[in-house]
Amino acid sequence: MTDLFGASPGAYLGLVVVLMGFAAFMTGQAVAASWKPVWQLGPYGLLLAMAARFLLFALFDGELLALPGFLIDLVLMVAIGLFAWRITHVRKIVSQYPWLYRRKGLLGYQPGATSTSG
Repeated sequence: MTDLFGASPGAYLGLVVVLMGFAAFMTGQAVAASWKPVWQLGPYGLLLAMAARFLLFALFDGELLALPGFLIDLVLMVAIGLFAWRITHVRKIVSQYPWLYRRKGLLGYQPGATSTSG
């Protein structure tokens, strides 16, 4: 397990999943709240994964250049960011355009029922 992540499981769980995962969630919310496109989460996820690798190396004597660990970090950061982006995007769409859309679950919305009387 240490060879795959480049650090001990406890350090990886605490630093990467909890701390950097929270940062990725907040990044996804910030990108969605400012109406920026979803592709911008890619570069931000890359930066967060690089920061996670460095912090594991500096604080817990982890392996800095562990490619499998870096790729896992990158996928995890982008996935958490995408989840947060979608939740925030749906909330903003539904609250800003209530006459057009209504919420359909946590991650979706659908066209609202418009009354056409005539």
